[in-house]
Amino acid sequence: MKFSSVLSVFTVAVASSSALSVDLGYRLNGQAPLVTLDTPIPGDSPVVLCSDPAKDLVTIDKVDIDPNPPVAGKTLHIEASGTVKERIEEGSTLFVEVKLGYIILIKKTFDFCEQIKNVDMECPIEEGPITVIKDVELPSEIPPGKFLVTAKLFNQNKEQITCLKAQVAFAR
Repeated sequence: MKFSSVLSVFTVAVASSSALSVDLGYRLNGQAPLVTLDTPIPGDSPVVLCSDPAKDLVTIDKVDIDPNPPVAGKTLHIEASGTVKERIEEGSTLFVEVKLGYIILIKKTFDFCEQIKNVDMECPIEEGPITVIKDVELPSEIPPGKFLVTAKLFNQNKEQITCLKAQVAFAR
């Protein structure tokens, strides 16, 4: 599957549903759970961090998607901003897993520096503020169902830069 298709599926997932949350622990007397694995990212999207933001090598300040939820066959506008804490160089990889329900559609590792060209950027990505703005044409052939997308970015030393997760449901 071409990365543009993976990007389309990921942006669809990023754009549509409420944030995922997996709770560990018990609720006692209405208290919050002890641990929450997923952390929502500010903005108009359901993208969540699935890693510890304090340990991530990037800070994601905001992700906005329009329309939210996305529509098959339409253009999806994405705006994201954050800060790169450590230079991202050649050899960085992007692991993507896309599930439709319980069925794994994609489980693949990509060369991040090759794929970042799809959003008009190139490696190395220097430390400092970063903004990504991209329009993606969503295929009209997106099948109905609930998609869960997980994307993990690793640097050239195999250290995790960040982990993102999103969910979207398409109806017929």
